[in-house]
Amino acid sequence: MTDTTPTRDTPAEPPRPASVFDLRIADLGAGDPLRWLRLGWADFLRCPRIGLFYGLCFFLMGHALLAVFRAAPAYVLALSAGFLLMGPFLCLGLYEASRALQTGQRPALRASLLAWRPTQGTMAIFAGVLLILEMLWGRASLVVFAVTFNTMPSTTNLVAQLLNPDNLSFLITYTVVGGVFAGLIFITSVVSIPMILDRRVDAISAGLTSIRACLQNPGVMLLWGALITLLVGLAMLPFFVGLLVVGPVVGHATWHAYQGTVSGPA
Repeated sequence: MTDTTPTRDTPAEPPRPASVFDLRIADLGAGDPLRWLRLGWADFLRCPRIGLFYGLCFFLMGHALLAVFRAAPAYVLALSAGFLLMGPFLCLGLYEASRALQTGQRPALRASLLAWRPTQGTMAIFAGVLLILEMLWGRASLVVFAVTFNTMPSTTNLVAQLLNPDNLSFLITYTVVGGVFAGLIFITSVVSIPMILDRRVDAISAGLTSIRACLQNPGVMLLWGALITLLVGLAMLPFFVGLLVVGPVVGHATWHAYQGTVSGPA
């Protein structure tokens, strides 16, 4: 006897919402960081007035760092971390200018200055996370100074005192501590801020994507961080004048680093 009981088709499960882990991370090559810098230089030449405005901001930040070095040397490394935090957020305007150039629009300084507004809540959360890292860095720096020196060294001939062979253990410890915190900040933020600006994702998703990019391309990201450090360090030597150009070029290049690293869902 044939069963004539009607059957119902099993409804299909709804598609899973796309997540940040669906974003594809590119496999980068050793030549990509130089390509990003070339693209950043090209963007700077196409909107030099915007670039020089932000370069002037970096220049003034450099002189503020120098003033702190003269007054409170123990805070220099920690405050430089603060500038590392401020730099990417200050570069928001440069990211916006590069994005406008990519879409065939004409970049405007006013638009670059207001680029933070659509994502101000997310940017504030991400800045808070990085600020916590910066405060921990500052505390660790003070602990290293306190353990090494009975009193704060005199600001007179400070560099010569710190480079004294008797203080070699201090230099190694100070550098290692700074390197650990700088690495954490870099890994968390290397593509996060341009990604928040471009895709309107939340801070956690942006941070996780940045970590994924570094874990998938550790050598290239290490090279990229080393190039940024070298360029900024050289730009600071002639009284920070080089930051007028190097700062905005690196900012534009960071946008292209994000574009070349993170793409749509696989």
